[in-house]
Amino acid sequence: MFASTWRDGLTDAQLRAAAHGDAPLVVVAGAGTGKTRTLVARVADLLDRDVPAERILLLTFTRRAADDMLARARDLVGRGSAVPVGGTFHALAHRVLSSHPEGVGLSPDFGVLDPSEATDLMDLMRAEHGLAGSSERFPRASTLVDIYSRCVNRGEPLREVVPAEFPWCAPHLESIGPLFRAYTARKRESNVVDFDDLLLFWRALLAAEGTTRSFDHVLVDEYQDVNALQVDIVRLLAPDGRGLTIVGDEAQSIYGFRGADSRLLRETIASLPDATVIRLEENFRSRQPILDVANEVRPREDDEGLSLRSTRGDGPTPRLVHCHDAAGEARAIVTAILEAHEEGLPLREQAVLVRAAHHSDLVEVELTARRVPYRKYGGLRFLEAAHVRDFVAAVRLLDSPRDEVAWYRLLRLHEAIGTARARDLIDAVRELRVDPLEQWPDLVAQVTPTARDGLSTTLATLLAARDHARAADRADAVIEAIRPLITGRYPDAVTRLGDLERLAGAAGDARSLRAWLAEVTLDPPHSTSDLAGPPHLDEDFVIISTIHSAKGLEWSAVHVPHVIDGVIPIDMALGSDDGLLEERRLFYVAVTRARDTLRLYAPLRLPHHRHAADDRHSFAPISRFVDDVVRARLVVEEQLPAREEPVTPVGRASLDLDHLW
Repeated sequence: MFASTWRDGLTDAQLRAAAHGDAPLVVVAGAGTGKTRTLVARVADLLDRDVPAERILLLTFTRRAADDMLARARDLVGRGSAVPVGGTFHALAHRVLSSHPEGVGLSPDFGVLDPSEATDLMDLMRAEHGLAGSSERFPRASTLVDIYSRCVNRGEPLREVVPAEFPWCAPHLESIGPLFRAYTARKRESNVVDFDDLLLFWRALLAAEGTTRSFDHVLVDEYQDVNALQVDIVRLLAPDGRGLTIVGDEAQSIYGFRGADSRLLRETIASLPDATVIRLEENFRSRQPILDVANEVRPREDDEGLSLRSTRGDGPTPRLVHCHDAAGEARAIVTAILEAHEEGLPLREQAVLVRAAHHSDLVEVELTARRVPYRKYGGLRFLEAAHVRDFVAAVRLLDSPRDEVAWYRLLRLHEAIGTARARDLIDAVRELRVDPLEQWPDLVAQVTPTARDGLSTTLATLLAARDHARAADRADAVIEAIRPLITGRYPDAVTRLGDLERLAGAAGDARSLRAWLAEVTLDPPHSTSDLAGPPHLDEDFVIISTIHSAKGLEWSAVHVPHVIDGVIPIDMALGSDDGLLEERRLFYVAVTRARDTLRLYAPLRLPHHRHAADDRHSFAPISRFVDDVVRARLVVEEQLPAREEPVTPVGRASLDLDHLW
């Protein structure tokens, strides 16, 4: 038997959840209420009851969350003990498919397209179907991938999704359907899958197993962020609900744009009449005045009966700071950060949370001008950066030399090889019966003389990279193959090559570069700093993050700029009740990231965000989420410029400077 230390320090509600039996369990966990600790304790209890570790599955939405929970469970039950299976939906799906590729008609060496690569393939398909060019406006490849993904993840037909969410694409419905069918067929021909396929194929394999259960207990974190396809998978993993534990909070559902539907949490609870529902309301993170604001901001539609109460007691009342304009707002934020730092609060304990990545532009300028170091998260993810995608394409060709998407990207990096020529060369790749990479001279012969030397060097060096067995060595060889292309294409090539070298170093002793890259693709780092692990103790910097990227994190001091209608909530969400509801949830998430102090900023004037090309300003109404009830929970601070006294004109004679010359 294991030691019972996992019980220590748990609240009554947490203990009831952790020690629950095998009947379905729903844990409605408010922000900062220790859901991770509860899940870890539940895993420890299952192991304490002699449930085999390999029969316990933990599903999360980030690899880091799974790794953290499993490591903590390992600490509780002993380092030498077995730990459960854990990971993200997509990572677990990839693991299952890698073990049974033949079950869905894949070859063992199948590749995984990340969203950017799926967009490249869709772009190729658009051209083949005559849907690219300037003769008529047609949806961009990224829009098409978004439509495709929503249809798949929600299980909704194209003819319902497009009119409801992409009405400007409705005139092209007759063309989009055949394009999507061709896109699906091309993936199968190329032995590649996208993220949606991973879930589709996992569901298919589970359905084929019938009533055979792979796990006795299935624990799902962040259930409010699941989509319909993921719900199907969970139901197939635990058909009768026995052994199922789901943890979520509808008020923190903020990923509707990915196909998530917060209503699925309620529907799942309703489908499990014998489920026990346990609510976690004791908040270990924030001071009570912050929670008073959060409880008022919390969407009333998400009526789960939660009202957060702090275990840390009273603290400073959150502030609403009125500023004259965005520049004044930036100055106020940085001044508050520096004042807190002077009082002993490290910079890394302070965060600026923005609705969209570009909303921090002036704050970044102000931080730079005042020499305050910062790091930014959100917006462009690391694997979406152009040079990283170049590296990934080259790596993929080593093991999948017929990967059209990888060829398409690599070819276009070369001088004198444009989009049309790259498509012609891909046709040639498709016709080759032998390994195209080994037949690189045949491909080089088909390009213009200007491009031959560069393409010859790239392909020959890339082919030689196959001689390396270790993942890190192979990655280094790939970097050498594309180094001239990176140097010639990007002005900041030194910085970008440094990124790639850190990425290669992170491969370490992985069993294969392809397998390691698949894992990174499924849960990519936000930046190169993620590859290096947590910051050193002597590193200090302010965090700037989108609210979406801040989910699951916390700081002592949180600053939220642009708390005005059109930003929070974002103007694109103003036209629908569901959109506004998700924006309110996003605001709730931002508020509940703060431990000790919270400052909301509302500039009176902003550059006209609907017409960014000009410098006109518009008056900005404060966010509708800060109503009179919420405002009563805030200290209102005015940081508007003092009214200037009128200037008395001086006489012309007094401005005569001729006597100085």
